[in-house]
Amino acid sequence: MKKICVVTGTRADFGLLRWVMKDINDDKDLELQIVATGMHLSPEFGFTYREIENDGFVINQRLEILLSSDSSLGVTKSIGLALIGFADVFSQLDPDLIILLGDRTEIYGASTAALVRGTPVAHLSGGEITEGAFDDAIRHSITKMSHLHFVGSQEYLERVIQLGEDPERVFLVGGLGVDSIKRMELMSRAQLETELDFKLGDKSLLITYHPVTLDHGAAALQISELLSALDKLKDTQLIITKPNSDTEGREISRQIDEFVSTRSNAKAFASLGQLRYFSCISHVDGVVGNSSSGLSEVPSFKKGTINIGDRQLGRLKARSVIDCLPSEQSITEAIQRLYSVEFQKSLKKVSNPYDSGGGSSEIVKIIKSVDLKNLTKKTFFDLPIPGETYSK
Repeated sequence: MKKICVVTGTRADFGLLRWVMKDINDDKDLELQIVATGMHLSPEFGFTYREIENDGFVINQRLEILLSSDSSLGVTKSIGLALIGFADVFSQLDPDLIILLGDRTEIYGASTAALVRGTPVAHLSGGEITEGAFDDAIRHSITKMSHLHFVGSQEYLERVIQLGEDPERVFLVGGLGVDSIKRMELMSRAQLETELDFKLGDKSLLITYHPVTLDHGAAALQISELLSALDKLKDTQLIITKPNSDTEGREISRQIDEFVSTRSNAKAFASLGQLRYFSCISHVDGVVGNSSSGLSEVPSFKKGTINIGDRQLGRLKARSVIDCLPSEQSITEAIQRLYSVEFQKSLKKVSNPYDSGGGSSEIVKIIKSVDLKNLTKKTFFDLPIPGETYSK
């Protein structure tokens, strides 16, 4: 049996990996190994490793790497802890293939440890662009340390190849979040309200705002501007999810806690989990913030997204996405547009650029078919003509 090790560090990447993990676990020719790390093991972020176990999975290793700090120094040291820890974890589990998703610092540590160990890596969601965050550089670095690539769009496929990866090792599977939406039975409005202990209204919004990690020192001001805009919405119920363990994330969480403590129309959550999160999207009027989910998954619900600032700059966007500046006035104007009759009518025709479908099953099918023994040696793929794109 091929031993396939899946590394997950956050509520978000587990949500995207969930069906890949299930399909691996259900396959008689594959052995699933799970490493939970990062935010999953932190009480501050809701001990989300429990969501993995509640879904029936067995966690093989738990790797503690987070320090009690969201400064650049603390995050940098966490990367070092991840690198040291994954060296031990991979030595103990001895996987045949390691699956990594995205661009977080703990995933960078895992990919580096895998590279030095000589274990092939399958990277999911490569080729994407987020110019407002240092995730961009991390994501591309992981691409160069990986050996199989599963991407969300044709544009991302071409970018991974542009980075020198062999076209025969790059596969277009679509957005895994969209795949989850199609395979998941969402909660009714009444069920969701019971789960959240919070009533939705005639108007409701879901808000998620993360630090823009290349804009140092801006977190306090930007979240303040957002909350000032939300404070004007007296007739709107607000469900707010707190940020990831990024630099300056604690200041955002502090201001959110202060905001909801004095307002009966707002409630904050460290983690909703994928089922409650998607169920929220299905019952609210739109989402507000700078999460990648607003671009990659929300359009599938035919709901609008207000995308604040530069964090997701460069990522593919549906017509349901309204871009605005991180200022109270700009956010207020975007919310007014979201609720306009014209915009709401336009949502009926929205298509999601990440909607290929069946991505999780396709990933597992490809992994099964590949000879893993010869993956670690790579040849840099040069485009035949400078600037020319490659189509499969």
